[in-house]
Amino acid sequence: MSIPESPVELSPVRTRRQRANDFLYSWLRFAICTVILTFSLKTYIVQAFSIPSGSMENTLRVGDKTIVEKVSKHFGGSPGRGKIVVFRDPGGWLSSTDEEKSAASWQNSALSFLGLSASSGDKYLIKRVVARGRDTVECHGSGPLKVNGVAVKENYIYPGDNSCSGLAFGPVKVPSGKLWVMGDHRSVSADSRFHSSVDGGFVSEELVVGVLIFAL
Repeated sequence: MSIPESPVELSPVRTRRQRANDFLYSWLRFAICTVILTFSLKTYIVQAFSIPSGSMENTLRVGDKTIVEKVSKHFGGSPGRGKIVVFRDPGGWLSSTDEEKSAASWQNSALSFLGLSASSGDKYLIKRVVARGRDTVECHGSGPLKVNGVAVKENYIYPGDNSCSGLAFGPVKVPSGKLWVMGDHRSVSADSRFHSSVDGGFVSEELVVGVLIFAL
């Protein structure tokens, strides 16, 4: 005795319009997820910048592409001495007459397209942290730079420059929550030494965007 076959349920034929709608909805969900992901990355994890001036040579050259990490800041971390940081202009550091220029976003790049680069309307600088809150920093003659009375070995300084190139200073006591920053190309870097009229030349840790982790 043969067993009758079970009836097969046929799927309804989908119209071209229904398929098009499904495709549109899939891309819409993908776009929303991409926006959320890139916003989260830029806000909490990493951000991209392009080096605009020679103030950090030869460590960073004009046009170098950099990535800064922002995770440690969100967990209350403070940039250590010797770290290179990107920070927002404290006010008046950047002007049309300065050698300094705002750190720019990566133009015409995938990161710019995804929204991971800096907004073109924002103003940023990139410098090295040489002293932190409650440190005392100074530099006289041709150097060396001293932090809390101890000479700092600065192998990164631009060839031909010295620790004090451009301007000797100090001793300066750095307030809590502030940073004293300098460029590696000391003779052309308009850094903390040159901006005593703006909060004593100190940079608030709150203005720091992130710490350099990668450059090319």
